[in-house]
Amino acid sequence: MTTTPKIPKPTAAELDLLQTLWPLGAATAKQVHQAILRARPDVSYATVLRLMQIMHTKGLLIRDESERSHVYAPAQAQDSLQTNLLKDLIQKAFSGSAKALVLAALRSGISKKDREEIEHMLKEERK
Repeated sequence: MTTTPKIPKPTAAELDLLQTLWPLGAATAKQVHQAILRARPDVSYATVLRLMQIMHTKGLLIRDESERSHVYAPAQAQDSLQTNLLKDLIQKAFSGSAKALVLAALRSGISKKDREEIEHMLKEERK
């Protein structure tokens, strides 16, 4: 039996930072801070830099130290991390049932547009 390396789970703050960094691909702490400021003007550069350093230590970010300003990038692609987090959520909160997760999501109230997109995807899947 092969074991896969334990993938660190990001905290809510780390996930927020990853949501900012994924579209950038790779960026300095200053670039990430500037992007975060658009939505959260109260966040300081020191906070962003410290969080990025912690995330690097945890293995959530990789860091290129070849330049004066270190360039950080996500260690895992967005879809890959989201899939891992979803699998964990399904196991922990829904006893391993993806169906239960989907039904809970549908019951929690989705927009008409989202429902139509889901129905379209399901119809395409049947073809």
